[in-house]
Amino acid sequence: MITWVNIGLSASVLFGMAIILTYILGWASKAFHVHVDPRQEEVLEALPGANCGGCGHAGCSSFAAAVVEGEAEVTGCTAGGEACAESLARIMGIEAQDSFPTRPIVHCGATFDNRLQRVEYFGEKRCAAANLVTGVQGCIYGCLGFGDCQNACEFDAIHVIDGLATVDYDKCIGCGACARVCPRNIITITSFVADRMLAVTCSNQDPGPDVKRVCNVGCLGCKSCQRASSLFKIENNLSTVNYDAYSIEELEKAVIASKRCARHRLAFVGKGDEVDIGNLPVEALTRAVTADFKTTVDDTEWRG
Repeated sequence: MITWVNIGLSASVLFGMAIILTYILGWASKAFHVHVDPRQEEVLEALPGANCGGCGHAGCSSFAAAVVEGEAEVTGCTAGGEACAESLARIMGIEAQDSFPTRPIVHCGATFDNRLQRVEYFGEKRCAAANLVTGVQGCIYGCLGFGDCQNACEFDAIHVIDGLATVDYDKCIGCGACARVCPRNIITITSFVADRMLAVTCSNQDPGPDVKRVCNVGCLGCKSCQRASSLFKIENNLSTVNYDAYSIEELEKAVIASKRCARHRLAFVGKGDEVDIGNLPVEALTRAVTADFKTTVDDTEWRG
């Protein structure tokens, strides 16, 4: 008899607790409810789901929330491209502005054979680690070639070939992972308004004689390109491209200048093999390819 009383009492207590907890949970769900804009789910479904971080957010969910809240542009998804931007604009009820894919440019063109004063490195085979060691190679601006960028890319779009980071533009979506891990910041992400973009594939800012001592192909700052076309300007002993000055006439001069460059550091990078100058949307080429270069020791002055 006592056993049945104990069982009944226990059951009654559990039943009462269940009712109380149900009430508490129901109250909490209303009291702490966070309203989610239904458009956020639509935006998330329209995204490619790459979670690459190219938009500057932690993932697609975070980017979707930012778009709906007006904190991110509908053109921000590098993986989705123009089609994705149009879908997001339609969901948000706005007009999508013209956007161009972003792609990386490697500001170095020196393979192993072109690098002078290079010594065997016995440390951790990562660029981030080697960048902390002086004397790994003479040029403190160039690609270290240990593949941090290659390991960071989830799309198999960049590979170290003969010691030099090389972009496969057919696979690249412009997520920027390679640029984020490069300790020397020689990989820059820029808008590609054409399949191929003009770039200076060197980052050495030392005087010409010093460059010759550490690299066979580095820019000497000779100013021959600057004299040939207003697209080029020598800054800190290094040729730079002024995209604000783009015009069909100047691009034609730039092509000639690139062929005359003794070190062959002026190049068109991107998809394809030929430069179709006539099809470039000149008025849209306004964003310069620049880099915030970091050397072996950030504040070290080095000559020779």
